Amino acid sequence: MRINIVCVGDIKEKFYTSACSEYIKRLSKYHTVEIVEVEEEKLPKNYSDADIAKVKVKESLRIEKHCKGYIVVLDVMGKELTSEQLASKLQSIANETFTVTFVIGGSFGLSDLMKQKAHLLLSFSRFTFPHQLMRVILLEQVYRATTIINNITYHK
Repeated sequence: MRINIVCVGDIKEKFYTSACSEYIKRLSKYHTVEIVEVEEEKLPKNYSDADIAKVKVKESLRIEKHCKGYIVVLDVMGKELTSEQLASKLQSIANETFTVTFVIGGSFGLSDLMKQKAHLLLSFSRFTFPHQLMRVILLEQVYRATTIINNITYHK
């Protein structure tokens, strides 16, 4: 399966980069993984709700260009799954299409239009995480799901 992760902004902290690299290396035995980083939109110093809405739309349009196959948008209000349920979902996606795209929005989230294009809105928690950390969490959970699918001792 081809796994695309499309996210806003890049990772500046080395410990996040190292963790992502480790999980990509582990996943590469089973999947082709591609990370696409789109530019983060800047807000004026004294921004309004209208400015935030514009940022969401601009970032979502950049993201949309890279979405292929089955689209999973990470959203705090999305559906929560266990690791086993995510494994099952990935297996069923693999039966439908060769590509799954996970989308991680920026600091202000994604536009409603981007969320509507998703096949699945997925939540890892009701907590708010920095999008750089969310990338690590997503990669780890996809790896965990992969080990569950392949009966590899990792998931406890």
